[in-house]
Amino acid sequence: MAVTIDLSGSVAVVTGGTRGVGAGITRALLEAGAEVVTCARRRPGQGVEAAGRAARFLPVDLREPDAVGAFFDRVRGDHGRLDLLVNNAGGTGFRMLDDGGAACHARVVELNLVAPLTASLAAYEVMRHQRGGGSIVMIGSVSGTRPSPGSAAYGAAKAGLDSLARSMAVEWAPRVRVNTVVPGMVRTELSHLHYGDEEGIAAVGRTVPLGRLADPTDIGDACVFLASDRAAYISGASLHVHGGGERPAFLDAATVNN
Repeated sequence: MAVTIDLSGSVAVVTGGTRGVGAGITRALLEAGAEVVTCARRRPGQGVEAAGRAARFLPVDLREPDAVGAFFDRVRGDHGRLDLLVNNAGGTGFRMLDDGGAACHARVVELNLVAPLTASLAAYEVMRHQRGGGSIVMIGSVSGTRPSPGSAAYGAAKAGLDSLARSMAVEWAPRVRVNTVVPGMVRTELSHLHYGDEEGIAAVGRTVPLGRLADPTDIGDACVFLASDRAAYISGASLHVHGGGERPAFLDAATVNN
């Protein structure tokens, strides 16, 4: 028997949900029937649509607590409730630790750890008072599970985000479930900046056990599952969506004589 996840009637917020992984999450939620509100500092060039429906966009700077509180108040006022928050906004460029100084790296931590905390606190104030509570999904990264040279502050922030989610899951139970999706390498419109041309992207994909980079919809499908009643007893979990992870370097470096 086919299993269909139906989120009709639910209201979701996806931070940074207008491009890349965020757009994939937004499309997956729209296809599942949810009303979706996306947010970012600046209005995107085009909106996100799926299944004949479009996400709503509202601008907000997630680093400003008062603005974030007003944003979630507006979502509740306009839509009547908030069932899901996906903390997706974040990212970083390549920068070694001794390049740029502490203040530069602190801004990376602010965007990738403090901003999701700010959004989660505001969303919790909505969810805790409504029937059925709600669900929060953090978008982590494999960079937070292994050394991350060139993006050390980002990796540290993502590791902290996973820890934060587990603590939230305990403190806010049973009203609000909190989980983390941990993506590996994802193919987006910016992949060429990290992996080069199509040949380079394919070569990187071959290093993944499943033979390809993730598609944003792969991450979106994981978020739909965690938001649904099918995951009603899942909280404080980290769901790795990385195609099997990374092949250990020693397997290729070692020589075995049979």
